[in-house]
Amino acid sequence: MKITASDYTRVASLLGVETAVVKAVAEVESGGKGGFLSDGRPVILFEGHVFWQQLRQRGISPEAYAPGNENILYPKWDRRHYRGGTAEYTRLERAVRIHEEAALSAASWGMFQVMGFNASLCGYTSAATFAEAMHTSEGVQLEAFVRFILARGLDCCLRLHDWAAFARAYNGPDYALNRYAERLAAAYSRHHEVKIQTGKGSSDNGT
Repeated sequence: MKITASDYTRVASLLGVETAVVKAVAEVESGGKGGFLSDGRPVILFEGHVFWQQLRQRGISPEAYAPGNENILYPKWDRRHYRGGTAEYTRLERAVRIHEEAALSAASWGMFQVMGFNASLCGYTSAATFAEAMHTSEGVQLEAFVRFILARGLDCCLRLHDWAAFARAYNGPDYALNRYAERLAAAYSRHHEVKIQTGKGSSDNGT
């Protein structure tokens, strides 16, 4: 289920970046813990404000379902509702009972925390098929990440090491609250330094 060194090398070549770049994103997005929980399910984070938006896009009034569901359905981002780990599945399951596709679209999935509403950009027909695939392996999660990056044209930000531009596009305008760009830069420096120390040079992709 784990991503291998050859996986990183192959994907870095597809994106035209150093392996250290891909490893940096993987580390920051997963918190260094990988793409799966101890019970075998993919790591998720359920976003109640996205669920609100997803219901509206489907012509469903979120206000009608908000009473009693305040911790899974709210109009603005609020990290106080996060529970982490398996508890995020408890939140997701409650949302699924309201509307499955909207709920699955409102969670970020796996090692790279790609949102379910990006399923089509990742080559899937629905958030449901995307979520099912994310249960397969970290390699499948990595492939979804690559497709998303290429579809959004974010590979150029990674090649330039423009961490702020990448963070803004990947994590939204509030990325600075979590020091996302700074953490990416630091993670890249660590992985880049390891590559130099092992005698492989600064890049294995000619970049």
